[in-house]
Amino acid sequence: MDEQQVPLAPQPEEEASPRPPPFLDRHGIPPVLFAFLVLIVAFILYQMIGGVIAYLLFQGGPTSGNVQAFRVVTGLSQLVFLLLPALMMARLATHSPRQFLRIRRADVRAFIASIVGIFSLQQLLQIYLVFQGKIPIPEKVQSLLDPYKKLIEEAYKLIASSSSLPELMFVIVVIALVPAFAEEILFRGLVQRSFERGIGPAAGVLITGLIFGLYHLNPFSVVPLIALGIYLGFLAMRANSLWVSIAAHFFNNASACVAVYLHQSDDAIITGNPDEMPLEMLAGTLGLFMVLFVLSTLFFIQFTRQSERE
Repeated sequence: MDEQQVPLAPQPEEEASPRPPPFLDRHGIPPVLFAFLVLIVAFILYQMIGGVIAYLLFQGGPTSGNVQAFRVVTGLSQLVFLLLPALMMARLATHSPRQFLRIRRADVRAFIASIVGIFSLQQLLQIYLVFQGKIPIPEKVQSLLDPYKKLIEEAYKLIASSSSLPELMFVIVVIALVPAFAEEILFRGLVQRSFERGIGPAAGVLITGLIFGLYHLNPFSVVPLIALGIYLGFLAMRANSLWVSIAAHFFNNASACVAVYLHQSDDAIITGNPDEMPLEMLAGTLGLFMVLFVLSTLFFIQFTRQSERE
């Protein structure tokens, strides 16, 4: 008679091996160093490699004959050389890129307040540019700067201009929608979050905004670009959502495209051309939009006070 088999005692389930820490933690790379490495990679890819490609394809820059192709190449460069590398490098910092980049919903009231805020800031910065233009500069320096400034202005007008509604929609996609996603995920998402981890939220917002302004390589608009960068960083940090800064960034760029389509002056504000306005009216406009900006910011803070903080 066969011996009766004795059932084996149940074995404890093997514990799942813990997930290894992200690449940065495993190799002890500080968040601030990582942020600068990301910026260097993005600069090499977009400004240098992308710039060389654009130069080889469009020697002399955009013209009325090649502007559509120039727009396509510009949009693809943003996607390939800014957005894609940022998403890939985010995985070096975290196992949860969506959470790290703050890709989460926000209160609709925060979106409204941020749009009012960015609109008000636009008007204030246009007025600032009027006063910046009145700063005396030595004639020799001015003669060197004027051709470069004219070249930048003409290239931007050509790229942003449109003669029909379908063309305007395409320009908005290339000039407003693509940069809003690519630049916000790179700067306010990956770079600012890394700075925040290393040196704190306030310093992270300020330093990222400063780098954002310098990154555009436009010395004539560097102060407004820095101000926009800081405000966008504040929106993303305070709302704990990148969607808010993406929406504000999109509005800022799209409204400029619409203004060019409507043949508005580059320096125009909602009450007219500040260069042609009496000083009293200019001061009143400045005060009006300063109050509107402060109020929208206070409402934004109120609407985001109850948002989940990390």
